Amino acid sequence: MPVSKAYRPDPRHPSLGGEFYDVVAPADFPEATLRFRNDRWAARVGLDTLTDEEWVRHFARFEPLPGNIAQPLALRYHGHQFRSYNPDLGDGRGFLFAQMRDAADGRLLDLGTKGSGRTPWSRTADGRLTLKGGVREILATEMLEAQGVYTSKTFSLIETGEDLVRHDEPSPTRSAVMVRLSHSHVRIGTFQRLAALEQQADIKRLVDYCIEHYWSQAADAPDPVAAFFTLAVEAIARMGADWWVAGFVHGVLNTDNTTITGESFDYGPWRFLPTLDPAFTAAYFDHSGLYAFGRQAPALFWNCERLAGCLLDLSTQAELVKGLEAFQPAFWSRLEARTHAKLGLVPGAGARELVQDFYEALSKSQLPYERAFFDLVGGAMPERIAASPHRDAYAGEHWSGIMPRLRAGQPSSSAAAALAHPYFGGSAPCTILIDEMEATWAPIAENDDWFMLHRKIADIRDQGAALAPLFEPGGQGFIPQY
Repeated sequence: MPVSKAYRPDPRHPSLGGEFYDVVAPADFPEATLRFRNDRWAARVGLDTLTDEEWVRHFARFEPLPGNIAQPLALRYHGHQFRSYNPDLGDGRGFLFAQMRDAADGRLLDLGTKGSGRTPWSRTADGRLTLKGGVREILATEMLEAQGVYTSKTFSLIETGEDLVRHDEPSPTRSAVMVRLSHSHVRIGTFQRLAALEQQADIKRLVDYCIEHYWSQAADAPDPVAAFFTLAVEAIARMGADWWVAGFVHGVLNTDNTTITGESFDYGPWRFLPTLDPAFTAAYFDHSGLYAFGRQAPALFWNCERLAGCLLDLSTQAELVKGLEAFQPAFWSRLEARTHAKLGLVPGAGARELVQDFYEALSKSQLPYERAFFDLVGGAMPERIAASPHRDAYAGEHWSGIMPRLRAGQPSSSAAAALAHPYFGGSAPCTILIDEMEATWAPIAENDDWFMLHRKIADIRDQGAALAPLFEPGGQGFIPQY
């Protein structure tokens, strides 16, 4: 198989040992029709030179990549699901397929699957993924990437020719297998399983692995375990702040869906906010609103507390409490920086108050969430406000106190570059609300017409190109994009 020089296989997870995974075989699908390949990220890991036929062999038939993991590994973990501990988890419809180095910065990256067949952890499920579920994940990851959020990337989607029965969408429905590119698949739930089984030596082995491959800054600290924990807590807090600025609701913030790298991943019933509503939920089964938009940061903090409990025998309670205390400052620092960055402003005196008042005005006025950033970028310029269909709302009581402060703010050096992009000369921002998601899916379901999806991806990437200067490296709002 010809691969580019950028391809650097580095299968590290197998070194942890069989206690951390089960060797499994992929499903034998009746069909394999390539629907999406992410060539811009394939180029980053040296796999863009694959022909479509080779792509299908590797990402539907799961022929091993050269020099990589020889057999797929279904990872073992436990987790709290809606605050109830579940020891019967693990990769039930996915596995770790390959690991490699990022050609740009050398980070260790995973290729993991979703819908690749049954494993020892499938319980009564079929190990499959609906095609619609795969399309939804493409849209979620593309939109979050455009918004500068540190997220997994949907790498491949291949339709597999099976009819699936699901209770939450019309059945039978079409099937698919998806591959994601992620920085890590080590979850808080990975630690929880080892703690529940009282495998302290394995917890130490996993901590060492995480420090070596993800948080090397912790290696030389007086207490490397506490340093690793603090770095993970801060990263998870920043993820929560990034979701707020993007108006994103994950939906299912269980501990098995929270990684130690603070990378957003595993998209089920996600939503983007139509308007700012702290009680807005994504999952129809979240009856109590546990993971509502306004409760995501507390949920993530609760998950961090569970990780702390797994590390008590390797550090001290005092040091782990210090790690937990880093959550709120990291969240607020990121929220201030990211909000200013997306508004194209330099944080100045009273930065936190401006952020708080901005979101209060956004909530009270119920302006469309993404529209407000689109209109106000660069400091609420009069010409942009005049061009908005919500111009009257900006002149109303909810915005009267903050508009002068936005206009008095110092535009960032990147605001002009962002505004020069044709995206900001358009009539409306790019969004992917639930109705738009369904409208994108409908032509596929009804006529096998993929035009709307590809157009939506193009629109989202265009938005990402426009927003990129606001989150450029070295800027206050920057998040590394692997």
